[in-house]
Amino acid sequence: MSLVLASQSQSRKAMLEAAGVPFEPVPARIDERALEAGLAGAAPAEVALALAEAKALAVSASHPSRLVLGSDSLVEVEGRRFDKPASREDAAAHLRFFSGKVMQLHSAAALARSGTVVWRHAALARLQVRELSDRFITSYLGHEWPEVSACVGVFRIEARGVQLFEAIEGDHFTVLGMPLLAVLGALREHGEMLG
Repeated sequence: MSLVLASQSQSRKAMLEAAGVPFEPVPARIDERALEAGLAGAAPAEVALALAEAKALAVSASHPSRLVLGSDSLVEVEGRRFDKPASREDAAAHLRFFSGKVMQLHSAAALARSGTVVWRHAALARLQVRELSDRFITSYLGHEWPEVSACVGVFRIEARGVQLFEAIEGDHFTVLGMPLLAVLGALREHGEMLG
């Protein structure tokens, strides 16, 4: 039996495929905004973990005998949390706010089996956004929209999104949206991969 990935994220799928992990993608049907609202005072890492767990548990209900991986990422800039942009105009507003600031990217993952979370992990990356001109933002979104509409932080680091930053501290996979090295270790511990 292969792993079930409770996600539609192309980046997460690509990471698992590149690492040689067999999986079946099954999107989780949860109301992320409602769950976030219920965690209004929680730290960003805890919110990301709660979302990852909720995704894993939602899919685990219909695949009880299989190991299910849920993952989520959350961006925080100057104490403000950001979700995926709702429109191109929203994306431009996010980028103007990020300009010249440090973006904290929290990526979390959780494994569930038989309706129980059996493992959880959160990682943090700090990304220094360079000063972004309105002209750059317009050009950038002209190339990257609508692909970045599905990306918290309005970037794909593996594409033109790398141009947003002047420095990055943290694991590359965390920046891509999932703490892959920790996930691979957990999959080995749970018998889904060779040790």
